[in-house]
Amino acid sequence: MIATATIDDELKRKILTFQRNEITEHYIYRKLAQSAKDEQNKQVLLDIADEELKHYRIWKAYTKQDIKPSRLMLLKYYLIARILGITFGVKLMERGEKSAQISYHDIAPHVSDARSILKDENEHENKLISMINEERLMYVGSIVLGLNDALVELTGALAGFTFAFQNTRLIALAGLITGIAASLSMGASEYLSTKSEVHEEGLKDPIKASVYTSVAYILTVAFLILPFFVLPNVYVALGATLVNALIVILLFTFYVSVAKDLPFRKRFLEMATLSLCVAGLTFAIGYLIRTFLGIEI
Repeated sequence: MIATATIDDELKRKILTFQRNEITEHYIYRKLAQSAKDEQNKQVLLDIADEELKHYRIWKAYTKQDIKPSRLMLLKYYLIARILGITFGVKLMERGEKSAQISYHDIAPHVSDARSILKDENEHENKLISMINEERLMYVGSIVLGLNDALVELTGALAGFTFAFQNTRLIALAGLITGIAASLSMGASEYLSTKSEVHEEGLKDPIKASVYTSVAYILTVAFLILPFFVLPNVYVALGATLVNALIVILLFTFYVSVAKDLPFRKRFLEMATLSLCVAGLTFAIGYLIRTFLGIEI
């Protein structure tokens, strides 16, 4: 550790920023621990909170100042973690530390403790975070299954119905019936698929897997069909549906990429391209069927 007298104003300002981040995260983890029902999760969160407090005290030894946590950051990440899951909230917050970790490298030649703190951030805390046990992540595969199928199948079906029917109410009705039937079918398939797996501790419950799949499917269906209930022009409604599909893909891909440490860009482009290509193909099929059969509705 270096003497306080050797710290210039710019270096001290950086260290004060690190200090505020550490104490803020300490309080976030402690607050999440207080609301955690799972005892393992509670202990993991408390352990990480202790790590953050230790880092805060290291920085305080340099600045000789007490720093209050950022109330805005505390509220922001606490609410995100409560609504979208502890793992997502924690990993999103840790992503925000990447810029701070780059700064740790910059000051390491002047502050030797920066290296040890960086090591803790990259190794110990990440290991602790991976120990968090959260049900929604266990069933994320079932949710992805429901979302993917709804996005691909229903965007395609709605595109086909659009040219075949030329009536927003008929399209919405046909899409709703198709979506509900498909959601039940997907739920049943996921139930049978999960039930056929070897039953070992930690594996998914078939009923829960089925519910997650069906709910994800039907919610996606409702969001995709909504434009046909509120917009009078079939082509405008179809365009809005495709935008809704991209919104769903964007939001859920981001969620999974953060919570499961997966690449965002590649997964988003794959899902978006597949959904749009299927929609375009079925729109063409609807046009051909309507033209060759000469059916007017």
